[in-house]
Amino acid sequence: MDDTLPKVRVTAQLRELRYDAGSPSLNLLATIGRRPSAGIERLTDVTRLRTWADGIGFPLAEGEAGADTLAGLRRLREEIFAVVTDAMTGRPVSPAAVNAAASISPPRLVPALHDLRWSADDLTALLARDAIDVLLDPTRRSRLRACDSPVCRMIFLDSPGGRPRRWCSMSRCGNTNKAAAYRDRAH
Repeated sequence: MDDTLPKVRVTAQLRELRYDAGSPSLNLLATIGRRPSAGIERLTDVTRLRTWADGIGFPLAEGEAGADTLAGLRRLREEIFAVVTDAMTGRPVSPAAVNAAASISPPRLVPALHDLRWSADDLTALLARDAIDVLLDPTRRSRLRACDSPVCRMIFLDSPGGRPRRWCSMSRCGNTNKAAAYRDRAH
């Protein structure tokens, strides 16, 4: 662990699930917080997995939110993280695992669209395809950002137009960093 990074107190806010990264696959990346320093796991169990899937608008069907699904989405999260961060830094990407996940389950319609529930395979494929869509779209890829907070570094899609955002959220990292800068200036 890097001793230059400030110590992070693990609070309830840091354990909260995030849905503000700008796409379902980036919201999956946000299920681990403080990645460069503390590595706070937010997808801690199958209950949190169900809550997260509901929160991104892709609720899992009964019996689909199991330990295998949780482990598979955690693996996919790391694969997507590697591909996205490589693309952001201009390194060659190794997309084999993400491409394989994207082809698990082809999209299909079901009769009860008013009560749509997703299988684990459908959700996995959707998240992988979303990551691929973000990276293949030059405009969206150019809007990928990592939070400027050295303890956060959450990856998000910046809004088009205006100045590029520095923080994942002004109410989270932006406010914390501005308050710290104010305290430093006051001393």
